[in-house]
Amino acid sequence: MVTLMWVLEIADSVAGGRLDQYGIEPRDADGLVGVVAAPFLHAGFGHLVANTVPFLVLGFVIALGGALRVLAVTAVVAVVGGLGTWVISPESTIHIGASGVVFGYATYLISRGIFNRGFVEIAIGVVVGLLGGGALLAGLEPQEGIAWPGHLFGAIGGVVAGRVRARRGGAVPRPPIGGRGQDRPPSLV
Repeated sequence: MVTLMWVLEIADSVAGGRLDQYGIEPRDADGLVGVVAAPFLHAGFGHLVANTVPFLVLGFVIALGGALRVLAVTAVVAVVGGLGTWVISPESTIHIGASGVVFGYATYLISRGIFNRGFVEIAIGVVVGLLGGGALLAGLEPQEGIAWPGHLFGAIGGVVAGRVRARRGGAVPRPPIGGRGQDRPPSLV
C-alpha cells in the first residue's frame, strides 16, 4: 500500500497535482470515489513522509496477525473514516491522505487489546497510546490545512475494526456444559 502511495504521489507531482481531485468531496456523489482513493493521495512529499512511517510501523504490528487482518482493518477504517468525512466535512473541500488510516490503526490496536482482555494486546495498545497519544490529540486540534474529521472518523473506524475483529467471548474459556466434560448443546432459552 505504501508503494502505491509513493507511486501515485510521484505521478501526481508530474501531473501538477491533478490526482488530488479524486479525494473525498463531502456530500457530492462523485466525491465518494475518494473514500477508496483518498488514503493513497497526498498533498506533496512532506505530507506523504509524515504518514509513511507511522503507517508502516502500525501496519506492521497489525500484520503480525496476518495479511488478511491488516487488509480487513484497513478496509473498515478507510470506509468508516471516509464516509464520516464525506458526511460532516464542509462542502467544496477535498480531503486526501492516509492519516485517518494511521489514526484508525492506532485506535484499532488499543481497542482490540481492551476488547480481548489480552495482556500482549493491551501492552501494545498502551505503548501505542503513549507514543502516539500526543499525535492523536494534536491531529484533532483545528489547524490550517488539516481536516480533523478524517482523523476523528479514522479513529472511530479503528475502534469499530477492533470490536469486529475481537475474539468472541473474550479471553476466558467457557467451562464445559453438563459437568464432567460431557458436552451438550446449549439451551436456546
